[in-house]
Amino acid sequence: MASAAQWLEGARPRTLPNAIAPILVGTGAAASLDAAIWWKALLSLVVSLALIIGVNYANDYSDGIRGTDDERVGPLRLVGSGVASPGAVRAAAIASLSVGAVVGLVLVFTTAWWLLLIGAGCLAGAWFYTGGRKPYGYSGFGEIAVFVFFGLVAVLGTEFVQAHRIDWAGVVGAVAVGAFSSAVLVTNNLRDIPTDSVTGKTTLAVRLGDTRTRTLHLVLMVVPFIASLVLVARTPWALLGLLAVPLAIRSNNPVRGGQQGPGLIPSLRDTGLAMLLWSILSGVALALG
Repeated sequence: MASAAQWLEGARPRTLPNAIAPILVGTGAAASLDAAIWWKALLSLVVSLALIIGVNYANDYSDGIRGTDDERVGPLRLVGSGVASPGAVRAAAIASLSVGAVVGLVLVFTTAWWLLLIGAGCLAGAWFYTGGRKPYGYSGFGEIAVFVFFGLVAVLGTEFVQAHRIDWAGVVGAVAVGAFSSAVLVTNNLRDIPTDSVTGKTTLAVRLGDTRTRTLHLVLMVVPFIASLVLVARTPWALLGLLAVPLAIRSNNPVRGGQQGPGLIPSLRDTGLAMLLWSILSGVALALG
């Protein structure tokens, strides 16, 4: 039976910035419209965290029963390592996604009924990333899904439930967060190209190959800082986002330097940290503006 520490590691805490960052930016965008509502921001954060933990457990379960995680160079996988049964991990995934669904219903009932459709889409996207007969994560669409769900949907959804509208600054922030989130997954999939190629998991990194995947990471890491310059049109405080440049450069160094396998784990960590720092700074900047 897996220990509490192993369950925590299986939740993939390094991916949590992907859930926190969009709430910060979305709330900052709402604040820039003088419409921030703290309890809705908090509920949005709970939904986001529940969904990403749920998708991580669902991914662990689905990859584990397919044998994709039998040989890894990254952090522990519960099913693949044999420390937890597939049924237990599937139950954890369902429980996490259910928490997100229940809390999300509060936001639906206090904002707009049609958000229920978006929520259903998010749940389906979480499960079928690696679940089902034809998981889209195995066909190279994972980065697109992350951009949409943890970028556009999460940021603009957070802004909308508070301000009851979205604006161009929110859209720019959503694109930036989506680029960061995609870069995290690109780093992960770059590390796993050798094993994914053998197991038939045709990620975008497998499709692009090693060299072009490294270029993609660089491009995605540049996008948020272009966004900071664009957001100056809303508030000069947006330049605060540029303070995250050194951390972004550090995150790209192992990728640019040709590191493989475990050598890319620092990049995975620092990409998430760069996203979190940029989102904190940019969220505050939008609120001040």
